[in-house]
Amino acid sequence: MAKCFALIGWSLPVIESVKKKGLPFVVVSFPDFESYANEHDIPFVGYDLKTWSDQSNALLLSEKLAPFGVDVAVPLFEETVEWAGALNSMFRNDPRVLNRAYLFRDKAMMKRKALLYGLRVGYFEVISNKEDAHRFLKRMNATNLQLPGEEDAWAHMKPFSAAGTIGHRFIRSHDDIDTKAKDGDFPCMIESHLDGQEFSCEAYIHGGEVVFMNITEYVKLGYSNYVPAGPKLESKRDKIIGEINKLVKGFGIEYGMIHPEWFLTEEDELFFGEVACRIPGGHILELVSEAYGFDALAAFVQIHDPSLTTEEVKEIFPSEFPKKRVGNVMVFPQRGEITKLEIPEELMEEEYFKDHNLVPPIGNQKVDTREGFGNHFGTVNFVGEDTERMRELLEHYQDVNFYV
Repeated sequence: MAKCFALIGWSLPVIESVKKKGLPFVVVSFPDFESYANEHDIPFVGYDLKTWSDQSNALLLSEKLAPFGVDVAVPLFEETVEWAGALNSMFRNDPRVLNRAYLFRDKAMMKRKALLYGLRVGYFEVISNKEDAHRFLKRMNATNLQLPGEEDAWAHMKPFSAAGTIGHRFIRSHDDIDTKAKDGDFPCMIESHLDGQEFSCEAYIHGGEVVFMNITEYVKLGYSNYVPAGPKLESKRDKIIGEINKLVKGFGIEYGMIHPEWFLTEEDELFFGEVACRIPGGHILELVSEAYGFDALAAFVQIHDPSLTTEEVKEIFPSEFPKKRVGNVMVFPQRGEITKLEIPEELMEEEYFKDHNLVPPIGNQKVDTREGFGNHFGTVNFVGEDTERMRELLEHYQDVNFYV
């Protein structure tokens, strides 16, 4: 086993999981968390993870971690992927580990690499201003052989390295470019809109091999999902694993967990969306833990350890596919002012309802606009065997206004 894991970032669920497993660890995060860490006996190193500089770099950080005997670094959120990659490059004496980390942080580079290794991706370009965006849309219209008067092709503008939908601009027309795009958005990537059912995978990799994979079915991206996926997506498991193996080989991934997102078209074709190598959003790994009956968060940390044997890896993961599905709805109050929490009586009587962690607002609380999906106020969780019933419940409760 690793001598000590450095958890780069901050995640209380991960910290609780590694404590329960008895794994040796130290948390590396912003100094603001230090008092909480000390109060709760969490090994901690405060560090400025925002920028690379002479005063804040991975060499200096590795020196601070030396007294703990750290030999494996684990990224907990998007902005710590390079830090973990740099540390693991030193621990493994392999500079390519850091280079691979850059693939996860630059969406344009990610798409080019995926394309080279035979994955299907949308048409994309790097753009520097609104004029470039207009030219891209004109080329898309021409490529689609659109006639005068028909609506413009759809496209998506995305920052190179932001997590999730932060900074994402959905472009449906030339007018959208002028009204939605901001000067600060550039340079960025723009890509064609992909149709089809969007879903994600959580693939645990050790020694360059996929040792466990879950498929997460999105009911509404950023609002509701359940695991494992329903029969339609699960029937595509072999096809999906084949595409993930291309991703693993092409990116040179050896250890860790990847969270790729895909689009399944009506023609049964898979398009690659993007991939991350940190804790996924939507509490997906908590859902995986509940559904499969193992600690998916602790496994996320352990699978980064190159020293694990094949037998030790097998012991981490379940051997049977679960019968139950576990899903959740992330609750986002509507904009404006909220005064109280209202839980529908029908929810409390629902057989599939498991629990929720919603709390009443403290007095009158203003809800502002949010970037990306923003921070949800809590989740409503469901457990049951019937996937159609699960989807029906998630579709219903994602539109319920719990805060009024």
